Amino acid sequence: MAERKENMEGLVMTLELLKRIPASRWVTIKEVQEELQEQDARFVRSERNYQKMFRKLVHEGLIDQDDSSKPYRFKSNETSKRLTVRGLNAKEALLLTLAEQQLRPLLPAKLMKCMDSFFTEARSQLSEKASAHLEREWLAKVRTISTTQPLLPPKVDPEVLQQVSDALFGNQWLDLSYKSANSKKATNYKVMPLGLVQQGPRMYLACRFDGYDDNRSLALHRMLSAKASTLTFERPKDFDLRQVNEDLSFSDGPTKMVRLSFTIDKANGLHMVECPLSKDQQVVELEDGYEISATVEDTDVLDRWLTGFGDAVSSVKKKEI
Repeated sequence: MAERKENMEGLVMTLELLKRIPASRWVTIKEVQEELQEQDARFVRSERNYQKMFRKLVHEGLIDQDDSSKPYRFKSNETSKRLTVRGLNAKEALLLTLAEQQLRPLLPAKLMKCMDSFFTEARSQLSEKASAHLEREWLAKVRTISTTQPLLPPKVDPEVLQQVSDALFGNQWLDLSYKSANSKKATNYKVMPLGLVQQGPRMYLACRFDGYDDNRSLALHRMLSAKASTLTFERPKDFDLRQVNEDLSFSDGPTKMVRLSFTIDKANGLHMVECPLSKDQQVVELEDGYEISATVEDTDVLDRWLTGFGDAVSSVKKKEI
């Protein structure tokens, strides 16, 4: 029975190794080893053990080896493609490629690193397969466009992002050094990471400070350093990321619901007729514009949005609900 279990573990390990050895580029044993060990504790083995498994895969003709320089490099071949993710069809490769573009800023850095070989192979299949020409063309047929003036995101230390996402993923306390916008000196905090929120080009960490029960937000680009603790916590049952706008500072303070009404000219107001502000929006068509009313959150973002229309918007009224 023990031998059977050992054989099964060896088979699982072999398949996981093959999944992470791409066909489009060379990788080292250490790269694959780190990726696998971060994914699952079952794959924590000595470097010698990994070297032995790679030698077997080369001997069986499942992967190719480049021994022109050290460390040796490896990549998969046609034989191993039939056993791994390299067997994705063109539509699945397209889905993975689009998912990578949209999800990269929102997924834990460790998880993204584990998925890198999958994304690399998906991109490779789309670019190299003659039969994938329609899926390849699709990438040039779709695009997401911001309705506001695009801004480049502030710089975030990659190690900070790694540590924050690891702590958030594993429900681990986070020790960090933070310099607020109005401070000249950095302050050290111990926080309970509870969620990531992307607002335009900026990313914020929703959290609770050690010893406090209220929700706070910290901008990732203002974190000078961060370290995920080995200490874990139980995620608060009363925390709901969907409602963080009610009490977190990236919303510029507490928000309340109001019945908003205003008049807007037809040229600027047409898109609000097509894309309502709320489900209960009401529109009255005027001779030269629209009178619009809707139930919305009263935020600084709303005020800036209305101000952006200039003279096209008038008679703005808010009634607190």
